Amino acid sequence: MTRILYAMESLFLSRSSKLAADPLSDVLSLLSPRGYMSGGIDAGGDWSIQFDADPYFRCFAVVSGLCWLSMTGVDEAVSLQTGDFVVLPHGRAFRLASDLALPPVDIMTVITAPLNGNVLCWNGGGSCLAISALFTFAGEDADMLLSVLPPILHIRKDTDRSAMGWYLERMMKVIREPQPGGVLLGEHLAQMMLIEVLGLYMGDAMAGGAGWLSALADKQMSAALTAMHENPGYRWTLQELAERVGMSRSAFASKFKEKVGTSAMEYLTRWRMRRAGDKLVKSNEPVASIALSLGYESESAFGFAFKREMGCTPRQYSHARMSALPVLVDNPRSIPVPIYQSS
Repeated sequence: MTRILYAMESLFLSRSSKLAADPLSDVLSLLSPRGYMSGGIDAGGDWSIQFDADPYFRCFAVVSGLCWLSMTGVDEAVSLQTGDFVVLPHGRAFRLASDLALPPVDIMTVITAPLNGNVLCWNGGGSCLAISALFTFAGEDADMLLSVLPPILHIRKDTDRSAMGWYLERMMKVIREPQPGGVLLGEHLAQMMLIEVLGLYMGDAMAGGAGWLSALADKQMSAALTAMHENPGYRWTLQELAERVGMSRSAFASKFKEKVGTSAMEYLTRWRMRRAGDKLVKSNEPVASIALSLGYESESAFGFAFKREMGCTPRQYSHARMSALPVLVDNPRSIPVPIYQSS
């Protein structure tokens, strides 16, 4: 069914007007947030809660009260207050506390099953209420995004925090009150939240950054990336890309490497292989056809490039991905649980 829908979509788009290529949207379309959950904690008195490392992309908002956030690998703790919105992209271990000098309690000794959109009351509640959402991505393409994000994204502007808080509250409602279509709605809310977060990050913290996400904030590099995303099958050369953005070949090559962190040709190959991986899973196109559409004259040349970038042959990749289940790990030790009172 997935392959049929993909083919129908491709046919429709081929006969319709399409928006200009958007590298960020291209990458996000491959990520597809799938597994997700949401809930909250209302802590009271003096408290300190430890969260172990996990495989999730986490967003949370402080609805009321104050707390400290301390994370493994980050030197300074972050002070959070009512309205703050924080994103933790890498799944590192972290701690939330009223006082970081207090011995922490492992979150998994407090909850043992999914919160399902509800709020856990800990220690009587009343000191700090935080709600959160966490989700996973389909496939291995998440590294294209996560590798360029910092350990902590702290959203501080009132208008931005309000918008992000709405997504969290809406996601909690969707999970707490299941309705037909709720699974798809939750996935879209997660993706919309992610797009908003990246937009805010690009607008506020991109100066001097490295990686393709940072490069999108640069007019010339963004134009080059857009060209490669718009037509990945074209046999781009450094000279053509440089001319497209109004630079000399050497200046373009140097700036691209500095901004993106890899050469233009390496990036192009990487993007072609990501697109190939998506087609292998979602369409019935033969490998030879995919290879030709991405600028490779022979299936063998394509196969060599694919294996070098993705670590396996195209057919091995397709079989592995089609048999994988893109959902949260069904493990009571790794997923928080229904609301109950604890003293």
